[in-house]
Amino acid sequence: MSRRTEPSRRIEIYDTTLRDGAQGEGVAFSLVDKLKITKQLDALGVDFVEGGYPLSNPKDAAYFDQVAQLELKHAAICAFGMTHRPSLTPADDPGMSALLGSKSPVLTIVGKAWDLHVREVLRIELEANLKMISQTLAYCRRAGAQIFFDAEHFFDGLRSNRDYALRTLRAALAAGAERLILCDTNGGSLPDWIGPAIDQVRGELGPDVALGIHTHNDSGLAVANCLAAVEHGCMQVQGTINGIGERCGNADLTTVVANLRLKMGYDCLQDDSLKRLTETSRFVYERANMNLSVPQPFVGTAAFAHKGGMHVHAVRRMARSYEHVEPHLVGNARRILVSELAGASNIAAMLGAKFDITHNLQVQRRVLQRVQELEHQGYQFEAATASFELLVCAALDRCPQFWELDHYRCVILKTGGQISVTEAIVKLKVADRYEHCVAEGDGPVNALDGAMRKCLSPHYRQINDVHLRDYRVRVVNPTAESAAKVRVIAEFATSGDEAPSSYFATIGVHENIVEASWQALTDAFVYHLIECQAAPIMTAQPAPAGH
Repeated sequence: MSRRTEPSRRIEIYDTTLRDGAQGEGVAFSLVDKLKITKQLDALGVDFVEGGYPLSNPKDAAYFDQVAQLELKHAAICAFGMTHRPSLTPADDPGMSALLGSKSPVLTIVGKAWDLHVREVLRIELEANLKMISQTLAYCRRAGAQIFFDAEHFFDGLRSNRDYALRTLRAALAAGAERLILCDTNGGSLPDWIGPAIDQVRGELGPDVALGIHTHNDSGLAVANCLAAVEHGCMQVQGTINGIGERCGNADLTTVVANLRLKMGYDCLQDDSLKRLTETSRFVYERANMNLSVPQPFVGTAAFAHKGGMHVHAVRRMARSYEHVEPHLVGNARRILVSELAGASNIAAMLGAKFDITHNLQVQRRVLQRVQELEHQGYQFEAATASFELLVCAALDRCPQFWELDHYRCVILKTGGQISVTEAIVKLKVADRYEHCVAEGDGPVNALDGAMRKCLSPHYRQINDVHLRDYRVRVVNPTAESAAKVRVIAEFATSGDEAPSSYFATIGVHENIVEASWQALTDAFVYHLIECQAAPIMTAQPAPAGH
């Protein structure tokens, strides 16, 4: 799929998820998170991992102590820092001591390249800033580290004062910088400015100067700007997994590397590591405690999802008619969605092989009719494929009943000035034994989940592998106000020690939000037990609640 004919050029991938990405709103990595993400990035084939700013907090300092104990196979660890303070020499600046104390093989030093920032933010003379760049980089270089220079606000600086912006790069080069990273720190540049600006730099400093690109996404063009920079000669791309970062985020490396490798023919990461791209994306979402981005290019759950009957029909005949790359190349998978807009071909394409109904039009139409009936009631199966599979099981009379519900009850106690306490009681018949358990929780869903697990765990230990990852509630008929029917979508993961092994979602719909949640929760447990091939306790019975 490459559009290039000349030999592929090697592009370095520099990941700053742990530093620049951690500055995004709502993102907070623990020390364990940072170490595990480092190992995941190393397995992906990332060349450089920026671990943080050693002086900023004790966690980052501890990271550099512990990351040295990891047996990384490919990635080099980088420590991030700034030029020394105007009032201090490099030897007296605690920031320099922290950088060198990190013992990182690569030090990334950021310096001002925009005269506006020098005069109005640092409030020093332009020559003083050049001296700080030279002294800081030379000091770190003498200590034996490899130096990358981040020219902050470079593209704004080039517009404002071309000569001065270029002088900052010359100062960094003379002081021993091995990479000059051109930063679109405000994220406001367009590709048609990025390319000519890089051409200017190469024209002034020579075609062999080692340039990198660091873009932010404030104009929604961080990825496009990175690709333009590479086309104009940059040999390193900096960004974050999933594009997380301050304000609107950074360039999304999952999109950048997929385009570089699959569309533009450049050499990046490792030969066979692109297939880990989706896994890495979801691993970082998990560690950042963020929801997956459904429409994210290449790695999103909807990146290769097909809903319209005409689309599905075409994809079944020739996948590339609606897919620009093959999903497996980036570790993703094709998904066929089922909704009231679908045709019988969607049913066959999605689950025909799994349930042996590829040529059974009668069953396909029966399932489609049931989907249309339920979606009219407020269900939405395109976002809850696990519940849809249970619906197919029910249509085929193949849905095992792992338990029978006797009753459940939730009690919420709230007294003046005190926090509310929720207690759930669940009574199930499992085989020939009644399990009657109670649990407290942070609300009825958490309490019901705890009580149900107590009932089922002695019989099905696989239940302990299911973890709720997202929970969404939408009103189906808002004109009914507080008496409206609600739709609950619950997303679950089955997790190993290093990375999630699978994701799935279930749905519940009811006027009572607790009952809708119960439907979604019980569907999740039934679906997981079926997938684990847990031995059913009883013979086939009617479908799970709500179906």
